[in-house]
Amino acid sequence: MRIDIITIFPEMFEGPFSHSIVKRAVEKGLAEIHLHQLRDFSTDKHKKIDDYPFSGGAGMVMMIEPIAKAIEHLASEREYDEIIYTSPDGEILDQPMANKLSLYKNIIILCGHYKGIDERIREHYITKEISIGNYVLSGGELAAAIISDSLIRLLPGVLGDETSALSDSFQDGLVSPPVYTRPRVFNNWKVPDILLSGNDKLINEWKHEQSLKRTKERRPDIDLS
Repeated sequence: MRIDIITIFPEMFEGPFSHSIVKRAVEKGLAEIHLHQLRDFSTDKHKKIDDYPFSGGAGMVMMIEPIAKAIEHLASEREYDEIIYTSPDGEILDQPMANKLSLYKNIIILCGHYKGIDERIREHYITKEISIGNYVLSGGELAAAIISDSLIRLLPGVLGDETSALSDSFQDGLVSPPVYTRPRVFNNWKVPDILLSGNDKLINEWKHEQSLKRTKERRPDIDLS
């Protein structure tokens, strides 16, 4: 998988992409992440990429020309399965979406800023808009990092245990059950006996019951019907 990220703050990705699973995926050659400075596509002598909105109002708008040039430059080199814009009014990122996107070969993610991007970019270039929640961030970089992480960890060979991602929260529409490790007793708090029984059938039934219970209690917004 190749992910191209268009941003005005490429340095913000140094932390998220320089550690843990994403770093290992890149080192293994299972994923490529390329950061593109939007200002490099500006024809303005000061590398300006924003301007005042027509009709007035507070805030600035990201200009159409640099973004169009950046997308067209990338699209001239390869075919992209999706051109994503990180936007508060986009479709909320969830596990089924991440599963689907992880099957793609090439993706562009455009990081929004200010009051947003010129609407013509959304109309003529963007193929999918994604939000990571019902709140507003200072820019789309954090959202782009989250989207990238959620996809890359699903790629075959990235996780040490190939079945690990399949047991994550939301893969079956439920949150994960509680988990425990050594010691068996700490401060008189004991690990549930069923998990020490060695009976896989009963353990799996217990985990499913706990997932159902936890989902109902903590995520009533999830439809279990």
